[in-house]
Formats: sequence, C-alpha cells, structure tokens
Amino acid sequence: MHERERWQIILNRLRERGLVRISDLAALTDASVATLRRDLAKLEDSGQLRRVHGGAESSDVSGASELTATSFGASQTIHAEEKRAVAGAAADLCEDGDSIILNAGSTTWFMAQCLRRHRMQVLTNSWPIAQELIANSSNRVVLPGGELYREPGIILSPFDEDAIQHFAASKMFMSCYAITALGVIESDPLIARAEAKLLSRTDKLIVVADSSKFEARGNIVVCPLARVTTVVTDTGAPPQMVDHLRAAGVEVILTDPKKVKVLSAA
Repeated sequence: MHERERWQIILNRLRERGLVRISDLAALTDASVATLRRDLAKLEDSGQLRRVHGGAESSDVSGASELTATSFGASQTIHAEEKRAVAGAAADLCEDGDSIILNAGSTTWFMAQCLRRHRMQVLTNSWPIAQELIANSSNRVVLPGGELYREPGIILSPFDEDAIQHFAASKMFMSCYAITALGVIESDPLIARAEAKLLSRTDKLIVVADSSKFEARGNIVVCPLARVTTVVTDTGAPPQMVDHLRAAGVEVILTDPKKVKVLSAA
C-alpha cells in the first residue's frame, strides 16, 4: 500500500474515532509498526494529528473544550426541581443486589443521591456520580478506562475494549440531550458513542428525562424508541409525545415535581 493511501486511512480513522492505536492501524493497512510510526511522525509534523503513547489523536480533539455537552455545574441548576422528581422515581426502580449503569448526566447524578441506602454494583462513566456514590453509599462503583473531560465530568475511552465490555447490567438509566419520535438524541458524537457502548451491556434501558428534553434538538440518534423499555419524566411532558411513547410500547412513568412522587405508569 502506498504511503498516501495509508495516510488517508489513518486520517479517516481519526475522523471517526478521535484516537487510533498503531495495532489497529497495522491490521487495517498490513503495514509494519515501524512504518506506521514514521507515518504518524510525518502527519504530526504537518499538523494533521498528535502522537500519543501507542497511537495518535486528532489534532483538534484533546480536551473537554471540544465536547458540546453543557458543563456539569450548569446542568445541575437547569430544571433542577423536575430532575429531582424524575431521579427519585427512577431510583424506586432499583433493588439491592442489582447491577446497573448510570450514564453521565445531571439527572442521573440526582438519582445517585437517592441511592445512598442501596447496595448495588454501579457502572458509570461520570466522575461526579462516582464521587457521590463512593462518598455517601455502600454501592460498589465500576469506572471505565479513558480520559476525564473536566467540564461535563465524563470519562470517555476511544477504544472498543475496556472495562465496560466485561460488565453485565440488569438495567441502564440514561439521561440524554433530547428524546423525540426518532429516539434518544445526543449532540456530541463522542458522548453518543460512549452511551452506545454502555447500552450494549444491558437489555433494559430506562431513560430519565425531564419535560424540557422533549424539544427537537441534537442530531445524533443513540438508539431508536424500540430500544427503550421505560421513560421516566415529569407531568410537564408534551401529552402527544407521552401518547406516542406508549403507542410505541414504551412504559411511561410520570412524576409531579410539586409532589415528588409517581403519579402514573402505563
């Protein structure tokens, strides 16, 4: 394979994943490790990537600033009353002995606060959730390997093989950027990919979303509604969307933020 062809493969892989390993590139190109190291050095010299231990990352993917997610601190203050109500109802679906997944999000963080008396095994890619559970509960906490993006507090790994692949959960609780007729939506490809990886470790998906999340926004479908088992939301959710979810076979649990208890489930 010509040098330029290898370079194109390397750059295409970086656009897809943000980070590549030399071992993966060797399998894709049939080139030697030494040859690929020279390729990466030349591409780095031209400013097209940045070399890291064992591989390379895209020159414009290197920290929390490029994630489109709202900072964790800001997310905590937006629709906080509704999120607390949703989180409490979702926590009621947990039992001691469960193995669950909590993705990174402010609603799932509020949910973690409701799990202080539980004894479960919890996989999360959220550093704030892990801190909450470690400091204030007896739950066992499992974290994936990867880089910590400070502002949103998310741990992301560019690799397919990590601790996530050895975890089996009875259910996953997922907060999201939006939920529409198309499914669960995210705005950032790195976050969407991480959530899809988490979702592969369970058959039961419970989406925790306050009523503001039913606005059409974002552009990446993490999964269709057919993959969703339950949606926990508040009474401000659009009635037509609640009906649509139920017609699609999704259980909907409604909570009243003023009463902080479950009003209905169907």
